[in-house]
Amino acid sequence: MFRSKASSLSTVIPLMFGQSNLACKFFHPVIASHGLCCHRSVIYKQRYRMHQLSAGRRTINTGTKVMAEGELPSVLILDIGGTHGVLEDLAALLKKHFHLITMKEFLGNKEEMRKKIQSIFVFECRPTIDRELLESLPNLKVIANSGVGVDHLDLKMISSFGVKVTNTPHAVADPTADIGMALMLASARRLVEGCLIALSPDTKYFAVDWLGVEVTRATLGIIGMGSIGYKVAQRARAFNMRILYHNRNQRRKEDEEAVGAHYCAKMEDLLQQSDFVMLVVNLTPETHKLIGKKELGLMKPTATLINISRGAVIDQDALVEALQNKVIRAAALDVTYPEPLPRDHPLLNLSNVIITPHIGTATVQAIRMMAEEAIANMLAALNDQPIPSEVFPK
Repeated sequence: MFRSKASSLSTVIPLMFGQSNLACKFFHPVIASHGLCCHRSVIYKQRYRMHQLSAGRRTINTGTKVMAEGELPSVLILDIGGTHGVLEDLAALLKKHFHLITMKEFLGNKEEMRKKIQSIFVFECRPTIDRELLESLPNLKVIANSGVGVDHLDLKMISSFGVKVTNTPHAVADPTADIGMALMLASARRLVEGCLIALSPDTKYFAVDWLGVEVTRATLGIIGMGSIGYKVAQRARAFNMRILYHNRNQRRKEDEEAVGAHYCAKMEDLLQQSDFVMLVVNLTPETHKLIGKKELGLMKPTATLINISRGAVIDQDALVEALQNKVIRAAALDVTYPEPLPRDHPLLNLSNVIITPHIGTATVQAIRMMAEEAIANMLAALNDQPIPSEVFPK
């Protein structure tokens, strides 16, 4: 489990040599529209550290610049374009502030590249961050993850090298909440099945007994009431839903009242009462297979399970059994384990399941905003400034 500090910047991040004024802009909700300052309510004093930091097998002198004057800081990425590389539009954005080094370029010329790289941009969980890579980068200061989930990063190991990890919680909240609502509505009203019926050349008439269920005034149980879960609640309120939530900590009374949410200290109570159960938790050892046979058995037979967190939060074998035996009505999943599922996986053959290809943040706007937030995080770390969204090991 990790804790994420989403700090705020209102002071200008000093520019690295050769960077444009755009380098100080910071993404939603703090990105400045013009000029050099970022508008936030919390002001931080600039802090400069000039000392040696022992990290793993390396010693970093944080007061020493490794770049020549006029040179942009170097960031390591997997690739540009292709199946797994950084999208070309995002690469162009990164190039405004950084010199990009692909893994192929790095591996082909390690001796020259290794001392230049001070940051790594992780896009779609790539490149893989392991001990060998960290040991080969003596001046690495920050790993910027594009996205909020960091279960693919070994935070304790990375921290032992004195390297900071950041994520992009601000950019992902709205689009992920949107996909949660979309999955709930699509499952409730059987939109995927309906589309297939409407398009089928075999369809001669529309059956009058082909029915879904309503979302309006139904009970929604949200497991994980962080920023995404809370935005789901805000949307659900517009549907006059009764909102229950389970979280490690109860939210403030004013937060609950703003969306009409009721806290369930025991997850079991939420499962028993909800018509729709939405999973919005981080994947940690504590939440691995959080929903299994026992939990599914507590749900109503008319209930729907929605997962917009991580696939491993659900025991998928237990879910298959529950769906086949009508223990619950349906499931709507934006995430599975693994991704994609093997083509012969039984979940792919069930009519009461909707599966989407992990598209919670797959919008033009969100992808760009995540990159902007990651850039702000990297620039802050390289300049020894307060980092907007730093993640710490627990």
